Amino acid sequence: MSLVFYGHPLASFCHKVLIALYENGTPFDNRLVDLSDESSSADLFRFWPIGKMPLLRDEARDSTIPETSIIIEYLDHYYPGPVRLLPLEIDRALQVRLWDRFFDHYVQAPMQTLVSNRRRPEGKADEIEMAAARTTLATAYAMIEKQLADKQWITGEAFTMADCAAAPALFYAETLVPFSQDQPMLRAYYDRLLARPSFARALDEARPYFKFYPYHDRLPARFRDAAG
Repeated sequence: MSLVFYGHPLASFCHKVLIALYENGTPFDNRLVDLSDESSSADLFRFWPIGKMPLLRDEARDSTIPETSIIIEYLDHYYPGPVRLLPLEIDRALQVRLWDRFFDHYVQAPMQTLVSNRRRPEGKADEIEMAAARTTLATAYAMIEKQLADKQWITGEAFTMADCAAAPALFYAETLVPFSQDQPMLRAYYDRLLARPSFARALDEARPYFKFYPYHDRLPARFRDAAG
């Protein structure tokens, strides 16, 4: 198979690319990487010594593609399907790229800060860093609520790369800083993302691993039950 995807089912950034792959039914070989196992991670580090997931390898073109947004744009260009994830028209494309970066930097990043602090030994969490992360998430939620005022998806009526970024970011972030009651647009958008078949598939595949998420007791009930 030409495309090989290196990732892990629990990783939110891996979900982002999986959504894009599943949206268009793109054939690929899904390689689960265990970073604690040298043999499992050998190919990942061979192709991308930084060692971050996900990574896409295109054997047909002898190309190695890191970074989620670059991977999705690569797929949209070289392996297009019925769902175009990046518009051709430049102004619309820039909006998609903006909101893609927004979710990565202002939802994913603070979410990961909170999770990484939870994993530290007792008494080693950085309370100032965590407070700043919660503030960033609260600000981001308010901006998303405003952006969704007249939209089905984050940039309009079409599902795009920006929604691929939004889905896993919000899924985990909501367990850390829940949406407020005065954010009905955000809640409805989140529910639409959960119902999207591509994201639902990625979450189903992650079910056996949710027990390793430190806040698994805050996941939606159907995933919390799966986590055990």
